[in-house]
Amino acid sequence: MLQEGSNYDTEDVSLFDAEEETIIRPKKSKIRHPVASFFHLLFQVSAIIVYFLCELLSNSFIAYMVIIILLSCDFWAVKNVTSRLMNKTVSEAETRIFWLGLIVCPVLWVIFAFMIIMGVVLQGANLCDYIRCQVGSRKNFTSMATSYLGKQFLKQDTGGDQTSRIEGESLYVLLH
Repeated sequence: MLQEGSNYDTEDVSLFDAEEETIIRPKKSKIRHPVASFFHLLFQVSAIIVYFLCELLSNSFIAYMVIIILLSCDFWAVKNVTSRLMNKTVSEAETRIFWLGLIVCPVLWVIFAFMIIMGVVLQGANLCDYIRCQVGSRKNFTSMATSYLGKQFLKQDTGGDQTSRIEGESLYVLLH
């Protein structure tokens, strides 16, 4: 049966040799395409930095045009350069750089968009409240207009001139 000197009982044999070779492969830590990896992150990070510094750089829309140009360059670089290079054999570091740029930067832009939307909503609420305070509540405005119109009808019927003129001036002051 088994001899003591043989190593038959201690040898591990794989059933699927081809699968095991693909799983156990040496990891490449060196970045094979450093220029592509650099530009992959450069355009995205530059656009975010310009967005933060746009008030310092320029008070016009030019800063926003620069952001659009940088994001367009990023789109071109990802579509035509880095994605094609990443389809070939790449290192683990390049893969992390590629996916980091594709996930983190759009998440930051979504956060910025959410902050802008919240700013617009809060400013709109301030505007509505300011208008309500200036004009008065809708109920008071409606009752004031109704009473003014009623007094105008009474003025025409009775021919009274002084009281309606004073009330008309008070309505003019409230509206303006």
